Amino acid sequence: MEKAYKLEFTEEESDDLYVYCCGCSQTLPLHSFGPAVKPHYMIHFIINGKGRFSIGGQNYPLEPGYGFLIVPEELAFYESDENDPWTYVWVGFGGKHAGEFVGKLGLSLQQPVFRSEKINEIYDIVRDMMEHNTFSVTDVLRRNGLLSLFLSEIADSSDVAVKNDGESANNYVQQALSYIKQNYYNPIKVTDVAAYVCINRSYLYTLFQKEIGMSPQQYLTSFRIAKAVELLQLTQLPIESIAISCGYSDPLVFSKAFRQEKGISPSGFRKDVMKNGSRRNKEHLKEVEEFIAGKRERKNGQ
Repeated sequence: MEKAYKLEFTEEESDDLYVYCCGCSQTLPLHSFGPAVKPHYMIHFIINGKGRFSIGGQNYPLEPGYGFLIVPEELAFYESDENDPWTYVWVGFGGKHAGEFVGKLGLSLQQPVFRSEKINEIYDIVRDMMEHNTFSVTDVLRRNGLLSLFLSEIADSSDVAVKNDGESANNYVQQALSYIKQNYYNPIKVTDVAAYVCINRSYLYTLFQKEIGMSPQQYLTSFRIAKAVELLQLTQLPIESIAISCGYSDPLVFSKAFRQEKGISPSGFRKDVMKNGSRRNKEHLKEVEEFIAGKRERKNGQ
């Protein structure tokens, strides 16, 4: 038996991430669950006492500050200690990206256990979820926001890490590329990119060279110049405005980078575009005129 306070909610299955249930339990000695399965992800976090958790053929003895993940449709078992039964909080969650978030935390069936020193913070977050227990828009948004905070506290634990180095390296690069694409127009530097993905600059350089064959700085510059080319071709914005729109506060620095990338100045590139565009327009007009003329001749000959 256990003394538990449990809440279950009905959310849209299509949501990216939502709270399915949450609760707090003060268990009696040898209180257990399973072996059984859950239909959604569930994370338990131990506040006091001891117990053991089993999943995937592995057994984990746990104490305060430890948490464990139950994977959907995987047989799991957990039991409180006979002499020092545990008290824990739990959150069940789902959504289209639930599995993706769990993977980013470094948790999996093979690595279901984590440790965090933020016992009070995690407890307070779950208690806050339980206090906002209606189906009003206000409470739904708050619960799901608190779920993100709950997962962020776990992510902040130094004892949770992705073990697959290859996947981790690729993820760092993909996140860095995404950050650059979304922030190229800001005056960001490679150090900002590295800080965003939480690795140092030298390691980011190594990963970029290995994954895409160029440095982070080369990619950032090339991406900015590619966007500048689009603006030069499609707009009549001043060169200075294009420089600012591509993350360059100094037009001279922009012009130098553009020339190094394209072998021509921005203004020279625009002149070539206008010249070639004018020639193409004249050629197209001539083709249209010849087509119309030919059509008229055929019509008159009938």
